[in-house]
Amino acid sequence: MSKSLVSVIIRTLNEEKHLDELLAAINSQTKKEFNIEVIIVDSGSTDSTLTIANKYGCRITYIDKNEFTFGRSLNIGCEFADGDYLVFISGHCIPCDKNWIENLVAPLHQRKCDYVYGRQLARDTTKFSEMQLFKKYFPEVSKVPQEGYFCNNANSAIRKDVWESYKFDETLTGCEDMFLAKQIIAESMHLGYVAEAAVFHIHDESWEKVKIRYEREAIALQKIMPEVHISLFDLMKFISIGIAKDVKAAIKLGVFNKEFISIICFRFVQYYGAYLGNHNHRKLSQQMKNKYFYPRVSDMNVVSHDLKRQKVK
Repeated sequence: MSKSLVSVIIRTLNEEKHLDELLAAINSQTKKEFNIEVIIVDSGSTDSTLTIANKYGCRITYIDKNEFTFGRSLNIGCEFADGDYLVFISGHCIPCDKNWIENLVAPLHQRKCDYVYGRQLARDTTKFSEMQLFKKYFPEVSKVPQEGYFCNNANSAIRKDVWESYKFDETLTGCEDMFLAKQIIAESMHLGYVAEAAVFHIHDESWEKVKIRYEREAIALQKIMPEVHISLFDLMKFISIGIAKDVKAAIKLGVFNKEFISIICFRFVQYYGAYLGNHNHRKLSQQMKNKYFYPRVSDMNVVSHDLKRQKVK
């Protein structure tokens, strides 16, 4: 009997720093249960991203920057993919072992779940407070299925027939995973968390980029959780509680002196970004879309070039 095909979909924009390691890790995955193909959805890389992708025999498709949203790029990749199961991984995540794909996809293949996500661990330049978030939202124990609709597409998988029935919302500035998870749970389908399918998630962001990440996610959450409103009092409370918890963890681990400033900065920009996003009810301009979707493009040179080219046309 022929094995099912798994399509691993990676969104890229100048991901050369970790892409070689990621693709090597995917190439070394065990293939007892599934065959594997890798799909790259690129939005205009100017570094060696595409050279690396070609080296590993990836199938490559493209999305224009002025059409990019996280949901739209994933839909393009899913449409392009041939697999029965669609796996999503960030271009700066690295599978922890050779059984990552088989562990992640197993609950889908066994029909225990319709959409799953795996564990995320810190590595390299990941900030201390981000490590605490990983511990909170990606625990050591699996829940198959789980209650609630928290999900994260940095490390996730879905049956292709389920994706075809719903697809990702293309209007959101983030959290397209949670929006879809909420939809399928409402239809009495199942979401699962697979701790055994772990990846290292390597965040290397400036404080401004951390703020932007939480700001755009909070804008998206207005559609997913419209009942949530963050007041100035909430902002100060969340910052204080977050700092206190992280300080306690840092003291326990003996890294208080090293991490204290980082903890204060992270929790401030995290919740300040969430506050700004929660109070942003304006239609997004192209400039704001660039800010939310391309914060890692230095000085926005590439985006500006594309926009000027569009105007000339």
